[in-house]
Amino acid sequence: MLIVMDKNATREQIDNTVRAIKAMKLTPVPVPGSQRTAIGIIGNTGPLDRASFLVLDGVKEAIPVSKPYKLVSREVKPENTIISVGNATIGDGNITVIAGPCAVESREQCLAIARAVKNAGATCFRGGAFKPRTSPYSFQGLGEKGLEILTAVRQETGLAIVTEAIDHSNLELVEDVADIIQIGARNMQNFSLLKRAGRSSKPILLKRGMSATVDELLMAAEYIMANGNHRIILCERGVRTFADHTRNTLDLSAVPAVKSVSHLPIIVDPSHAAGRRDQVIPLSRGSVAVGADGLLVEVHNDPQHALSDGPQSLYPEQFDELMKSVAAVAASTGAAG
Repeated sequence: MLIVMDKNATREQIDNTVRAIKAMKLTPVPVPGSQRTAIGIIGNTGPLDRASFLVLDGVKEAIPVSKPYKLVSREVKPENTIISVGNATIGDGNITVIAGPCAVESREQCLAIARAVKNAGATCFRGGAFKPRTSPYSFQGLGEKGLEILTAVRQETGLAIVTEAIDHSNLELVEDVADIIQIGARNMQNFSLLKRAGRSSKPILLKRGMSATVDELLMAAEYIMANGNHRIILCERGVRTFADHTRNTLDLSAVPAVKSVSHLPIIVDPSHAAGRRDQVIPLSRGSVAVGADGLLVEVHNDPQHALSDGPQSLYPEQFDELMKSVAAVAASTGAAG
């Protein structure tokens, strides 16, 4: 249920409505909006009686929400959510590009890549300090040392930092450093981690699981939002299919599908979808063409010796080519580059 307050409702009327909802053993969640004050209701196990809310002073409408996800739905919040971090604004019609190596390897490596991607136009730097890997013998990241390096990158370049939290024990460490906390595909349905991310003050970059439907991605986002954090960026990164010409199959149809039902911004990770660098630029162009709010691209200054995902990482000069290419596509579609 969505409670829409009259545009002239007083603060006292809004507070009284919140108290009335709590008295019904339900959870009220104020929904930010530029045109109206709205209160989402969660916690009900069955249909709610609209009349119980329409009698409250200041309430204009009580609207049933048909989707299983409520707070992330456009039924609850028709206008797009816009997230600002540092010099990056995601969801406002511009194409925001997040770039960097899969893994933080050294201070020199990260600073060299950060300078290159910033010069090319990226506004956020992504690097993994903690790396959940398929093999237990693969490089698992530098951990806290990696976070120290990411802090140095932000101090020198001014780029906002995106890095992944993989469990409860390191989320607090990541939270102290990251401007945007990434929850990776393997953790998309780690519900206890999602709830903890919902209590964070930092924006969350939520990647689609490799076998997850769009509805499952949105329900995962609902876990975060239901716990109080409304700053969520969704990420399509390819799903696992029978195809073997790419690492995963990039589902570009997910972008317009998400935008039609949710107010949250969605970006695309062509690097993990492709698994090979020669496909990253074409997939990036396609992502912008279908309306993605941004890109997450892996870049390495020496991919032949990268400790993680070298084959899909662009060289800095290729990333520069990508930025020029997607700017042309953005201009042709009316999006800002």
